[in-house]
Amino acid sequence: MKNKKTIIWLSIIVLVIIGLILYFTLFSKTTAHDLSISELASKIESAGSDTKDPEYFKFIKFNPFKNEISSGYISGHESKEYITYGKLGEVLGLLKNNENSNTILNALKSSTSGEEGQLWSVGAPEQSIVTSILISLIPTFLIVIVLWLLYRSQSKMMNGQGGVFGDKSPAQIIKSDKKFADVAGNKEPIEEISEIVDYLKNPKRYEEAGARMPRGILLGGPPGTGKTLLAKATAGEANVPFYFVSASSFVELFVGMGAKRVRQVISEARKNSPAIVFIDELDAIGRTRGSGIGGGHDEREQTLNQLLVEMDGIKENSGLLFIAATNRTDVLDPALTRPGRFDRVITVGLPDIKEREEILKLHAKGKRFSSDVIFSNIAKRTPGFSGAQLENVINESVLLTVRERSQVITLEIIDEAIDRVMSGPAKKSRTITKEELTSVAYHEAGHAVVGIKVPGGNKVQKITIIPRGQAGGYNLMMPEQEKYNYSKKELLATIASFMGGRAAEEIIYGEDNISTGASDDINKATSIARRMVTEFGMSDLGPIKYHEESGSPFLGKTLATSSSISNQISHEIDLEVRKIILEAKNIAIKVINENRTLLELIKTLLLEKETIISEEIDYIAQNLQLPPKQEIIKEKEQEIDLESLISMTEKQEENKV
Repeated sequence: MKNKKTIIWLSIIVLVIIGLILYFTLFSKTTAHDLSISELASKIESAGSDTKDPEYFKFIKFNPFKNEISSGYISGHESKEYITYGKLGEVLGLLKNNENSNTILNALKSSTSGEEGQLWSVGAPEQSIVTSILISLIPTFLIVIVLWLLYRSQSKMMNGQGGVFGDKSPAQIIKSDKKFADVAGNKEPIEEISEIVDYLKNPKRYEEAGARMPRGILLGGPPGTGKTLLAKATAGEANVPFYFVSASSFVELFVGMGAKRVRQVISEARKNSPAIVFIDELDAIGRTRGSGIGGGHDEREQTLNQLLVEMDGIKENSGLLFIAATNRTDVLDPALTRPGRFDRVITVGLPDIKEREEILKLHAKGKRFSSDVIFSNIAKRTPGFSGAQLENVINESVLLTVRERSQVITLEIIDEAIDRVMSGPAKKSRTITKEELTSVAYHEAGHAVVGIKVPGGNKVQKITIIPRGQAGGYNLMMPEQEKYNYSKKELLATIASFMGGRAAEEIIYGEDNISTGASDDINKATSIARRMVTEFGMSDLGPIKYHEESGSPFLGKTLATSSSISNQISHEIDLEVRKIILEAKNIAIKVINENRTLLELIKTLLLEKETIISEEIDYIAQNLQLPPKQEIIKEKEQEIDLESLISMTEKQEENKV
């Protein structure tokens, strides 16, 4: 920053100096009055021939190149300079018959007292050395400045890599402080990558066994699962140069620049092999070729072709390992994932319940939690959370603890943090009428009743009628166990639990007074029902896949895709989806009608407390009455560090003695 300010001030000073020199050299002239030829002749006739006269000429100069006559005229104590535009012959023609003027001219010609009384014809205009140098250099200087500014702007457009003629590689050699011990979960990806790192450290052991090091590892999976974190841990574990580059750095403005950047990165890595090249967000350049959009030259395809050649072409890449990460492995070109390029395609998926617990414990290190916080229970409450979301839960918990000026992170704070990550902060300031609040309470209670009474459905873990995000209420429903395969009965029960809110509204308020609060529930239920028909074969249409290819050509898919579903089949699919939805809705209506007391009790407790949890819901379901009101006395929990514990133990031993 200091160097930048210094350059700016030096530039300003240089420009000011140049401006002053130009001003005094080119624009500083003595003030002169215009005088016509006849007026000049008149003054010559009236002037004296001696400097002792009251009026006389100090000098008369003629410049034939400009046809300009400069004169200095003394009248008493006043001195003036004049400029007359014209030829000297015209002046002399007016004066040839005047004896007085001839005497003056002769006196001026014969004078030898310097400029006093001289009359001469000046030669070619002479310039000073400084003026000549400045006039010759200023255009060049201005052109250089303009070119430099254009080069800088172009360099910025080229990601600061020196523009079209720059040889700077977009890759960065990074040193990471992360280790594999800092990565929780992802056991299989860590094993795969650690094997490659061991090969780089001990290549002879693998060469003696006749093994070939994999050329590349492709990490794929949903966002936030730790792909880039694994790359950072690899950089920390490997004692070799680690080149980090984003695939978007290869996307350039000018044709051919992307391929050039690829060559620069690989060439630099080869010079320092063994080395690791990590390409983040590979789908930016690695999408399927031949999408068929438009015509002409495709710069992205040329960049991809260059990457394919550099990874496994004529040149040897011994000691060079490629690691890439992407969220869209389905749109990558098949040539990238073949053996010899990215030999191993590792899916870094969402963590299961055990891995979520490990991730929570990892991010909880160094933070103070109350004794009732059990991370296994928190892991159960966060199904489908990625590692980044779990880290965000812990971070939000710490921020809420600081906001409330609490000493430790309590279970209530963690619950609030989970809700904030899933649905945003609560909008407690929103004004809601009592009628609307009651309607929301009935809606959420309907979900709870169906979840409790229909086997295989989603169980309600938490209900709140405090608005969050775009929703008027919030209902956390989760399956009893995490499963990868679901039966038709379980899917129907899940749809029924989604339809519980709309069913409760129809029962309480009638079909004409249903609200828009069920829009998200209907969307989720319809999505499951359509997949049951088109993908899972759980309808009367039979076990046939009716799902159309939804790939977009802008994601690397083929542009010309033809539908394999006729209009009649599409109509039958819609009928089957409607049949499943209505069946689930009828189940929900039947269950709620049979358990009106349970519905009313949950609604009453919601209006009273605004937020209830699964233990309270289970108590109502088992006893058909509201849970007893208990005054909870919150005691301040104090964290006991190791030194305090040792001192307390020593005092107890002293008392015993």
